[in-house]
Amino acid sequence: MADKPDVISVGDIVTDVFIKLLDSQAKVINDEHGQRWLSMIFGTKLPYDTVETIKGVGNASNAAVAFARLGLNSAFVTNVGDDQIGRDMIDSLHANKVDSRFVRINPDKVSNVHYVLRYDVERTILIKHEAYDYHWPHLRPNEVPNWIYFSSISEHALNYHDQIADWLDEYPDVKLAFQPGTFQIEAGVERLKRIYARTNVLIVNREEAVNITGGDYNNYHDLLKKMHDLGAKIAVITDGPNGAVASDQRDILKMPLYPDPAPPVDRTGAGDAFASTFVAALIKGNTIAGALQWAPINSMSVLQKVGAQAGLLNEHELEHFLSNSPDTYRPEAL
Repeated sequence: MADKPDVISVGDIVTDVFIKLLDSQAKVINDEHGQRWLSMIFGTKLPYDTVETIKGVGNASNAAVAFARLGLNSAFVTNVGDDQIGRDMIDSLHANKVDSRFVRINPDKVSNVHYVLRYDVERTILIKHEAYDYHWPHLRPNEVPNWIYFSSISEHALNYHDQIADWLDEYPDVKLAFQPGTFQIEAGVERLKRIYARTNVLIVNREEAVNITGGDYNNYHDLLKKMHDLGAKIAVITDGPNGAVASDQRDILKMPLYPDPAPPVDRTGAGDAFASTFVAALIKGNTIAGALQWAPINSMSVLQKVGAQAGLLNEHELEHFLSNSPDTYRPEAL
């Protein structure tokens, strides 16, 4: 019998096809609104540099792998199509020591495939989430985890959030970490208020915090307070080169980035690595200060490899980086 999970991740799983563009075949232009656009010549054939297919990724899948690599019993609730791509993604979970017993294979459906256009160190992702028949699984008593980690899922799964909220009501001791994806943010706070109200840890980037709460972009205190007002016991905001801030309603701490040992290769999955590692640290008994010291290290490491999972560290590797961190790599009261 499989071990009781420490954490079950919930969300969509995808296969990413990374296409590295040649610098000479594309450019970035800025429009009058300050938006940056990836520009290529229209209506022609363009040579590209490399292509790489990475199976079994996506926000929640990346988190599930991060948890497993950090020594937790990690399981995953997700959906795949009845195709070879789906079977390959399940194999990828097995290879990464993620428990796949809750993966649902959808007959007559295809699996999610996203296309990632890499230009310089940034990426533009073409996404499509298939319309699966989402159902929360029946978990036996020995399958109920200590934590649920809920992240990006299809716009077709709104009612699924209600099923998860109902289940969480039945198990009040189960903690919830929520890293909302694009469609969940677009659904709005009112529609997902039961999820937000039940959240132990809410992790978003600064722009997402503004979109979700309507708070002041220039005021961390305001954004964190509004995240707490939604129900989050711990609120975390990542802010690119500015690092991250976290609040447990008693202390507000600011954490810098971990220095890059070399220029970043690919930014895909850096946010997932931060969020899941922060939660993993809490699961293992760390304070928010300890979690803030762990999370940027895994994020830094992911930037050094293509894709969201190749750079994920185990606990020994993570602690090695921490023990060799500069004196400035410490959380400070905000």
